[in-house]
Amino acid sequence: QLQLVESGGGLVQPGGSLRLSCVGSGFTLDYYIIGWFRQAPGKEREGVSCISSSGGSTNYADSVKGRFTISRDNAKNTVYLQMNSLKPEDTAVYYCATGSPIRDLTPQTMCRHRLVSKWGQGTQVTVSS
Repeated sequence: QLQLVESGGGLVQPGGSLRLSCVGSGFTLDYYIIGWFRQAPGKEREGVSCISSSGGSTNYADSVKGRFTISRDNAKNTVYLQMNSLKPEDTAVYYCATGSPIRDLTPQTMCRHRLVSKWGQGTQVTVSS
């Protein structure tokens, strides 16, 4: 079965850090743009950060710029989201996703317009003292 499996979520105090991981199970992530999205209670799912297949191009939501870093290790079939200086408003379920197989898809358009072909099951991040 082809799946995206997220891990690394948890409870952290404001100002703390977490690193999320997304692993492709049953398929390779090498050729996909991959994105991290989040959904807080009562809010729409939003793009947090997306990365090109090579890792050479990235996109970040304004709310996380300078605090979050997306990266990928294609040899490990894994995409990471390093989250630093966490704030209570970062509390959400975080999902990784593969980009839609459409022509000229970019990390920016994937994140901005939620152009996704497959979702992971999500991992909870709670930032609270």
